[in-house]
Amino acid sequence: MTGQMTFDSHVLNLVDVAARLVNHLTPGESGGVATETPVGAARRRAVATALGGEGRRAPRVSDAEADALVAFSADLREVFSSMARGDDRGAVRLLNTLMLDAGARPQLDRLPDGDGWHVHFHGADDSLATGWAAGCATGLALAIGSDLAGRLGGCAAERCDRVFVDTSRNATRRFCSTACQNRTKAAAFRARRRD
Repeated sequence: MTGQMTFDSHVLNLVDVAARLVNHLTPGESGGVATETPVGAARRRAVATALGGEGRRAPRVSDAEADALVAFSADLREVFSSMARGDDRGAVRLLNTLMLDAGARPQLDRLPDGDGWHVHFHGADDSLATGWAAGCATGLALAIGSDLAGRLGGCAAERCDRVFVDTSRNATRRFCSTACQNRTKAAAFRARRRD
């Protein structure tokens, strides 16, 4: 064993969706560009994109579900921010409240192919928004409650406040994207040339 930590695929999916919800739905800066919370049809599309991810079918999202997940995303941003500041206790307090509010409860469901079981963390009313809120909050709680807590991060680039889940082998990721990494390296190179 190499000592390398890895996320369980289901937990990774949940924390990845949590990061995408924050990045798609909360205002701030992304790669030096100001971003706003999307409105109207763009809000529903942004939520569907965040929930769908790569290789998954994006769900149909109502206005009420989009509004609920936008509000939830603001709390998720605070969880990531707390972890980036080293405030584990603050992140845990918020996650405990989020799981309680969503009525998160573990439940075994049969895998889509019918071969085996999967633990899901449905909300008490099992709506799209509550189900994802319960799952994302529980996924983040599982990460923070393990050796993976340091894998939740905020972009180190100037003028970017997007978040990420570090799945690198050596846990050294510092940027939300290659674009932010390259922008930071180019700025450092220009500063060295000026000196």
